Amino acid sequence: MSSQSADPGDVYVKAGTVVFGLGALATLVTFVPLFLHLTPLPTAMYWLSMLMPAGFLSALTGLFLNARAQRDRAQARES
Repeated sequence: MSSQSADPGDVYVKAGTVVFGLGALATLVTFVPLFLHLTPLPTAMYWLSMLMPAGFLSALTGLFLNARAQRDRAQARES
């Protein structure tokens, strides 16, 4: 397997992973003050937590694109 893949969804998967990680970090940072009874963070931090499902959706889209490309390649080989 080469280090550079030609699958169309690879960029979505990589970007989704980064965005999901940032969202997970934002979620952790947002909820820690609530458990430690500190001053809650501003509402904008709660909105940053929404990066987590957005990243998941992006990575899932990339996986579907890769699966479709793989299926198309398999059908082309059969023809």
